[in-house]
Amino acid sequence: MLYHLHYLLSDYFSVFNVFRYITFRSMAAFVVALLLVLILQPIFIRWIQKKSPGQPIRDDGPQTHLVKQGTPTMGGVVVVAAVVLSTLLFSNLGNIYIWTVLGLTLFYGALGFVDDFRKVGLQDTKGVRPKTKLLYQAVIAAVFTLVLIQFAPNFSTVVQVPFFKNLDFDLGLWFIPFSCLVIVGASNAVNLTDGLDGLVIGPIMTTAFAYGVFAYVAGNVKIADYLQISYITGSGEVAIFA
Repeated sequence: MLYHLHYLLSDYFSVFNVFRYITFRSMAAFVVALLLVLILQPIFIRWIQKKSPGQPIRDDGPQTHLVKQGTPTMGGVVVVAAVVLSTLLFSNLGNIYIWTVLGLTLFYGALGFVDDFRKVGLQDTKGVRPKTKLLYQAVIAAVFTLVLIQFAPNFSTVVQVPFFKNLDFDLGLWFIPFSCLVIVGASNAVNLTDGLDGLVIGPIMTTAFAYGVFAYVAGNVKIADYLQISYITGSGEVAIFA
């Protein structure tokens, strides 16, 4: 949103020129999202403690976990909201990759919300069954992969091994299941570390930073060429989301 203001106001106020740079907008989005979480999360936690009995604990687990009965959950609602709002505020809204990652985040977030609601609202310790959850995740990933194939500029199904100049593979239609595997695998790789101790925030920050760097590098033609990585037009904007 603010990205588009520099086209209107930079001729009158030179300070708006900073919104042209992905690096500045990435840092600004990070700061805004962080502040939103720090301000809103304690409020949300107090509200959820009043409205729900908290997450139930499985009685077949370690006995030491029973003391965590009633621990508030669903904190991901605030995190997802903060990330989405900061991305909308600082990204180029004409970029297909931005809408793709936002769509994936919202749909996966909705699935996570349903899972938590079953655990908290219905006091079902299992939530959404794992096979059902994986099926929905795969379908969502496939839909957004098809969106990219259809609408992303100069889209290619070639997968390149980083830092090797000529080591690449054209997957053709196999790119769709490969993409689903990467998306579902990456989301669950972080999710598997989650728990009642808030352990997931660490992996989220480290993986988001890594993906942000990859997106920025792939979207910068000079750096991508120097590191022998395929240049992807417009992918640098994803660094703002990350």
